[in-house]
Amino acid sequence: MKPASPATAETIAVRIARRRRLFSPPRALALSVAGLIITGTVLLWLPMSAAEGRHTSLLDALFTATSAVCVTGLIVRDTPAHFSAFGHVVLLLLIQAGGLGYMTISTVLAAALGRSVTLQERLTLQEGLNVHGLDELLRFAFTVLKLTLAFELSGAAILALRWWSELGPEALWFGLFHAVSAFNNAGFALWSDSLMRYRGDLTVNLVVTWLVIFGGLGFFVMTELLQRGRRARLSVHTRLVLVSTGMLLAFGTVAIYLLESGNPATLGPLPEGERWLAAWFQSVTARTAGFNTLDYGAMTAPAVFLTMALMFIGASPGSTGGGVKTTTVSITVAALWATVRGDAEPHLFGRRLGADLVARAFFVSLIAFLALNGVAGLVLLSEGRDLMRTLFEVTSAFGTVGLSLGEAGAPVSLSAFFSPVGKALMILMMFIGRLGPLTLAFAVARRASVQPRLRYPEGKVLIG
Repeated sequence: MKPASPATAETIAVRIARRRRLFSPPRALALSVAGLIITGTVLLWLPMSAAEGRHTSLLDALFTATSAVCVTGLIVRDTPAHFSAFGHVVLLLLIQAGGLGYMTISTVLAAALGRSVTLQERLTLQEGLNVHGLDELLRFAFTVLKLTLAFELSGAAILALRWWSELGPEALWFGLFHAVSAFNNAGFALWSDSLMRYRGDLTVNLVVTWLVIFGGLGFFVMTELLQRGRRARLSVHTRLVLVSTGMLLAFGTVAIYLLESGNPATLGPLPEGERWLAAWFQSVTARTAGFNTLDYGAMTAPAVFLTMALMFIGASPGSTGGGVKTTTVSITVAALWATVRGDAEPHLFGRRLGADLVARAFFVSLIAFLALNGVAGLVLLSEGRDLMRTLFEVTSAFGTVGLSLGEAGAPVSLSAFFSPVGKALMILMMFIGRLGPLTLAFAVARRASVQPRLRYPEGKVLIG
């Protein structure tokens, strides 16, 4: 057999490189999420997914499927009243697949069935889980599945016991649905008022917030915490996630308590203990979960603004939540603080932060800010609604939170009153928020295959 000529070999190499760019891990992850959304849209569009006498339009089915897969929780149809039991099961499966990750599930199932996992699939799984290496990646994925089942089943059992006296055997389904929705930071509920009826219920509040927090920490952090006995100390990533999460939860709780205690429509008339419990719940869920025990439409403007800031920050990398992520904001703040102090390099926990890491953090923050405000501007242009309510809705979509200021008395999100153009923009925002700005940018960008031969001389520009 004759060896390939240099020209032929070069052509083959170019084709291979082009195929790798076309099906890069970020693009494969984006396509897998899109495929899951399309599947969910078709299932929710079926007549059997709607309750008797109800009909779901194709656009509303697409919006709901996107909200479920992107674990957002914004709704254009009243979930408990509009959808049938079959529709609720579809929503549960979409939430689980969207939160845990389509590629995680498919890869783990393939490995369990004995099929070898390709390098491309491993890279895509690495992108979805946001882990640093390919070593023992499948073992890590199985750990993710075990952790997910452990948290969801334990939470479902406690909630089912709590609701048994009210719902009877149906409490098993309600417990499972809300446990899965909470751990995956989705915010879908089977009550039209979310969890407002349980505002003072200690069991429901603690179980839901416990699931939301652990779901938002990230699987890498949870795995490392489980292996704490084998390590001399926690990694910088885990320590940063734990510290930043704790600070945000404490700050959010105290701030909401202070801002809303004088509001007669929210915390004002509540007993002292219930005030703190409600402030804690809103602080936890505002970061990406979407459940609520207070009426956000009745909140004061400062509390609404604070909630938007928490939604923008979101959860931590490799978790079921959205937002720019706690570590991104922490690195950005550390870099700014180092600049103010005149330090050569930013550092955290006795470790310096590389220039590429700082650049990625600023890139994610900037892209997220521009995308959020750009879409918000387009929604304002198409809908002509109040600025604060519109910006809150778009921020909720980007952070995959699901909170909404809504319309007075309506059991649906403000998006339900948008035109088709407005709903389409919100769908786009949820998709961007779930994938993350950096992953989406890598998915659509064409990376250079070779280093440039020409390098320009450095230019000097005044800043500030």
